[in-house]
Amino acid sequence: MKLHCCFQGRPLRPLGSRLTDGTSRAHFPEARPGTPSRDGTAVAPPRLPRTGTWEGANMADSATLDATTVQVLQDLANRLRVHSIRATCASGSGHPTSCCSAAEIVSVLFFHTMRYRQTEPAHPDNDRFVLSKGHAAPLLYAAWAEAGGISEPDLLNLRTIHCDLEGHPTPRLSFVDVATGSLGQGLGAACGMAYTGKYLDKASYRVFCLLGDGESSEGSVWEALAFASHYCLDNLVAVFDVNRLGQSGVAPLKHCTDIYRNRCEAFGWNTYLVDGHDVEALCQAFSQAAQGKNKPAAIIAKTFKGRGIPSVEDAENWHGKALPKERGDEIIRLIESQIQTNRNLLPKPPVEGSPPVSITNIKMTSLPDYKVGDRVATQKAYGLALAKLGLANERVVVLDGDPKNSTFFEIFKKEHPERFIECFAAEQNMVSVALGCATRGRTITFVTTLAAFLTRAFDQIRMGAISQTNINLIGSHCGVSVGEDGPSQMALEDLAMFRSIPNCTVFLPSDAVSTEHAVYLAANTKGMCFIRTSRSETAVIYPPQENFEIGRAKVIRHSNNDKVTVIGAGATLHEALAAADALSQQDISICVIDPFTIKPLDAATIISCAKATDGRVVTVEDHYQEGGIGEAVCAAVSGEPDIHVHQLSVSGVPERNRKPSELLSMFGVSARHIIAAVKYTLMH
Repeated sequence: MKLHCCFQGRPLRPLGSRLTDGTSRAHFPEARPGTPSRDGTAVAPPRLPRTGTWEGANMADSATLDATTVQVLQDLANRLRVHSIRATCASGSGHPTSCCSAAEIVSVLFFHTMRYRQTEPAHPDNDRFVLSKGHAAPLLYAAWAEAGGISEPDLLNLRTIHCDLEGHPTPRLSFVDVATGSLGQGLGAACGMAYTGKYLDKASYRVFCLLGDGESSEGSVWEALAFASHYCLDNLVAVFDVNRLGQSGVAPLKHCTDIYRNRCEAFGWNTYLVDGHDVEALCQAFSQAAQGKNKPAAIIAKTFKGRGIPSVEDAENWHGKALPKERGDEIIRLIESQIQTNRNLLPKPPVEGSPPVSITNIKMTSLPDYKVGDRVATQKAYGLALAKLGLANERVVVLDGDPKNSTFFEIFKKEHPERFIECFAAEQNMVSVALGCATRGRTITFVTTLAAFLTRAFDQIRMGAISQTNINLIGSHCGVSVGEDGPSQMALEDLAMFRSIPNCTVFLPSDAVSTEHAVYLAANTKGMCFIRTSRSETAVIYPPQENFEIGRAKVIRHSNNDKVTVIGAGATLHEALAAADALSQQDISICVIDPFTIKPLDAATIISCAKATDGRVVTVEDHYQEGGIGEAVCAAVSGEPDIHVHQLSVSGVPERNRKPSELLSMFGVSARHIIAAVKYTLMH
């Protein structure tokens, strides 16, 4: 069949034909008889019956494919196009052109290369697939419709409110491991899955990640490329869908696939150039990629956006636009006219070998080894607690962003080197890798670095919430109490950031004992957790046997004569206790509360204590006012008309290098300022 649809002054290439620029198959043998030729014509094999299932997956390791398998794969690609166009037409929105460019890639992956159980998408031994170009979600849904995981009528509910087939994929679907759509993050998550498979599970499953060329402008992609090369992730394959066009114009490298190849090779990847619309060439590329050792593989696939749609293929200004229904129906008929079979290829079953894991109900092996009055920085207590947690469960893994020698994470590395993952100064990729490590319940994942540096990974953290992840993030060097290192190292926005994350538990332990309990609680908590720790040494105030619960505050000081309720956490709790001692010498008694978790906040205890002190509350925090403890307390008591909250917090950017105690005083959150606030509250 030869189509002559006018397209920008040149004939439209038939679906299934090869590109004609002479570069795309440089690494692969010439076409065999019975497959499409280079001159733009499609030489069809004999027409096959339109029913049945072809057992072709057992040919996945062959160097060459028979004409029947090639035709079935091409027909599957065209059916994926039809599904994608039909679904986006039904919803009136979506990205059909981005789906069409990658149809052959997905066809070959799902029905020739990948090993998985169709009826158990989340099976631990299955190969993994990450759609980093998440806007091509209809293509992923189409593949699972062909695999039997979704009914074809359900595809027409794309983007409707009661349907899980969203505009970008999320783990509400059993075949999606991580949410994508914020570009540049899928490869980092795939790195985490591949690292887990190679070094922790020691299993045979492989990980495939499909990226768009537009998202390769994201720095996080290159952080992931460096990580995969450093750790020799030869079970990872990244596929770049180089279709030339971004959202609003031409991608910076256009169709210069040699540049992509040179860059990937410079990062230490085995790299293969291929015509992304040639199913036979793709099969051979994936076969070659599987044979590489000690290096990840990158397949640079030259494609055309909107492939198969006359006057839209390779044309600008069609990103994110569904075809008008009549036009869509016309294109569907055109594509269906080229489909010669109605067969599927059954994927090969996975190789079993992933070990059984248990990551629930983790118990402390012993009580915290501290005495009341010991002086210990909470970030050091965290490092010790994490090493101890590693003894309690062999699936605890720690990812570090390089500051392990100043944050005490070297303790875990020394005791459990095989479960310590150094991600270097690449925080965005570190969080994405953590998301990948935590998928399918394979690990208990902790991410550690200075809390200030987590701000640059906020988008990855946000996507983690959408991914329903269970990772735990620990931020050190919080607040002005960091001292002489200066404002660039001081986390003063972290509580606001993590309080805004849905289903995120925010711990703010105030001594070594509560820090150790926070680590164990986080390990057992569903959803994301953040633990805020401090650099300065502070006194241990709780006995080892003290019990801690999420959402349950500790009332440390109280009496029947309390006049004001003071709420502090971390460094400022100790300032509040010092203020309480000083005020008691003046016959002023105050109630002191340690909230322990800022989210959820123990509103009941706070309101009860506030009412007992005639509605007078003072909050003090080593954090900016916006989004911090004071605002959390204000929200908690907002329904109580007789409670007044006086907030003490850091204001402005710290501009002086001083000792921690000097900075706490300079920014109005020291014991002296608490005393003044209590007296002011009593007078007003």
